[in-house]
Amino acid sequence: MGTFSSEQQEKVVHAISIAENKTSGEIRVVVEKHCPGEVFDRATHYFEKLAMHKTTLRNGVLIYLAHEDHKFSIIGDAGIHKKVSEDFWECTKEIMVQEFRKEQFVEGLIQGIVHAGNQLAKFYPREEDDINELPNDIVFGDR
Repeated sequence: MGTFSSEQQEKVVHAISIAENKTSGEIRVVVEKHCPGEVFDRATHYFEKLAMHKTTLRNGVLIYLAHEDHKFSIIGDAGIHKKVSEDFWECTKEIMVQEFRKEQFVEGLIQGIVHAGNQLAKFYPREEDDINELPNDIVFGDR
């Protein structure tokens, strides 16, 4: 699969917007064709590069996908880890894997975003004065 089409990108961004309407958490997506090195390390690199650790409540979530290498990772900030169990993201990962195995990367991302948003809403419900601290666009890492 090549770069996501405009329509596919819009679907992912829309899913982020809808998910963030339920939570004060921030969700970002990074997509690359290939992952140089370890997938967790690459996701951590982007987490820091995108300043996701600078949200007010430290409740940012990054979904990283290297689609040609069939690797992905989900990482959450310190605020999330203080409130949830160690295996908090396993269910989200399983939902995504079901779609990724069918080469349905966009659908897998959308399902992961929806599930992550629902999980975040339990711990970080959207407040009336909530602001969007981070952009909702997809970051394409190897363009």
